[in-house]
Amino acid sequence: MKEGQIEGRNAVLEALRAGMEIDKIFLVDGNKTLGAVAAEAKKRRIPLQYADRRKIESMAQTPVHQGVIALCAAVEYAQVEDLLAVARERGEAPLLVVLDEISDPHNLGAVIRTASAAGAHGVIIPKRRSVGVNATVMKVSAGTAAYTKVAKVTNIAATLEELKQAGIWTAGADMHGSEVYTKADLRGPLAIVMGSEGKGISRLVRERCDFLVQIPMSGPAESLNVSVAAGILIYEAVRQRGGV
Repeated sequence: MKEGQIEGRNAVLEALRAGMEIDKIFLVDGNKTLGAVAAEAKKRRIPLQYADRRKIESMAQTPVHQGVIALCAAVEYAQVEDLLAVARERGEAPLLVVLDEISDPHNLGAVIRTASAAGAHGVIIPKRRSVGVNATVMKVSAGTAAYTKVAKVTNIAATLEELKQAGIWTAGADMHGSEVYTKADLRGPLAIVMGSEGKGISRLVRERCDFLVQIPMSGPAESLNVSVAAGILIYEAVRQRGGV
């Protein structure tokens, strides 16, 4: 997977509008649906190159490029402090999403998109055993990964301790959590911690959480997709804060 490649009409448009540094944009020749991308690129004086579909297909890193590929600088990850600074600038209690070893780029992209839509202040991922922000993540996030701050940290458990020192409560999502998510207090400074697709939150990370919440399951499925579960918890926190 090539770092710094964004694919898909909406993803590229959002990256352009977010002011992301883009070196060049390739467009499939004759596709009239890409006019908005071309116009935005020309406004920012970003070089455009038209190519036939075969050329675009050979460059593409995802199956749904929609005839547009943007080449840009490698993703610049934020520091945790940058996420907290966003909350201070908005005059809001921090709302962060911490992902413990998410391996599927579709899940990461979906969580980033939800976090952005809900007004969360950023996403935290580990440097190892986790997918990074790549072309698929940019595509699934509909380009919101271009302006949603994502911090990459060495150790999630240690980062949770740092967040506690900063006055932020940590709520882990766990099928055996002691509190149903709608009954838990999610109003204050909060980091919502989500585990990996297969194993959930690791033992060390679970032990660092201030409390664990569960989403009740009445059907035969034992758990929800991590991006769906994250969306439920993020919006419950927003609801409790009076945001919806």
